[in-house]
Amino acid sequence: MAKEDLNGLIIINKPTNMTSRDVVNILCKKLQTKSIGHIGTLDPIATGVLVCLIGKYTKLTNILMNHDKEYIASFKLGLLTDTLDITGKILKEDSYNINKEKVERVLNSFIGSYNQEVPIYSAVKINGKKLYEYARQNEQIDLPKREVIIYSLDLLSIEDGIITIKTKVSKGTYIRSLIRDIGIKLETNATMTSLKRTKLGNFNLEDAYSLEDIDNNNYKILLLEDFLDLEIINLNDNDYFKVKNGQILDINTNKYILFKYQNNNVALYQKYQNKVKPLIMFK
Repeated sequence: MAKEDLNGLIIINKPTNMTSRDVVNILCKKLQTKSIGHIGTLDPIATGVLVCLIGKYTKLTNILMNHDKEYIASFKLGLLTDTLDITGKILKEDSYNINKEKVERVLNSFIGSYNQEVPIYSAVKINGKKLYEYARQNEQIDLPKREVIIYSLDLLSIEDGIITIKTKVSKGTYIRSLIRDIGIKLETNATMTSLKRTKLGNFNLEDAYSLEDIDNNNYKILLLEDFLDLEIINLNDNDYFKVKNGQILDINTNKYILFKYQNNNVALYQKYQNKVKPLIMFK
C-alpha cells in the first residue's frame, strides 16, 4: 500500500561507498513513497548522520540545513589529489616533518572564521554550471571562497602519517578543503582518507538507523513535536477554518506553532514579522 501521506523525519547512518541519493532511493522503496529528501549531502566516501525528510516535512529543508555539523575525519600527510580525498587522482606526493605540538598549534589557528576555497569537485554552481563539470572537462575556473566558522578542532591521533581530528563547523564548510588548508599550514599536503558526520544540529549519530535497521523495520520516524521547539494549539471550529485556509494570524511568538483540530495536524506556522504564517499545510 502506498504511503504518500506519510510525513516525518528519519536519521540514517549512511554507509560508505554509497551516495546520499542512493540512501534516499532505498528509503523511497521501503517506505513506498516518492517524496523524500535529505539535508547536507555526504560524499560516497563519508559515513554518518544523514537527516532524511519525508512528505511535507521536506519543506523544513531550508530551516534544518542551517544547523552546525560535527565530524570525525582522518587525513594522510604528504599527499594531494584532485578531489582532495583518497578516491581522487594523485597530483603530488612529498615529504613532511611534523610533531604533535606543531599539529596542535596549526589546528588551533583555524578556530574562528576564515575564507575557505570551495573544492573543484563539488556541486557549487558558477555561471549555471556545477564545478565538478568544469573539472571533468578540464576547464579552468576561478574557485569561489566562502566565509565559514570552525567552532572546535581537536587532535584525536597521529599514526603512520595519518592524522585524525574531530571538528564542529558551520554550514557550508568543506572538510576536504579544511584538511587541504591544514596541510598547507603544516608545510606539506594533506588528503582526506575518511569522514564521519557525528552530528547535524541536534541530530546525533547515536540516534541514527542503519540500512539494515530499515530492512528489519527497526526504526522510528520522528514527528515535529520530537525535534522542533514549538507550541501546540488545538483549534475551535471558527479558528480551524482560518488556519485551514492559510490565513496570517495575529500571534507574536518566536516559536513554531503546530495547529491541531480534533487531534489531527492542520498546519505548522512560523514567525512572520509580529505575526505567524503557514510553513506546512497538512491535509
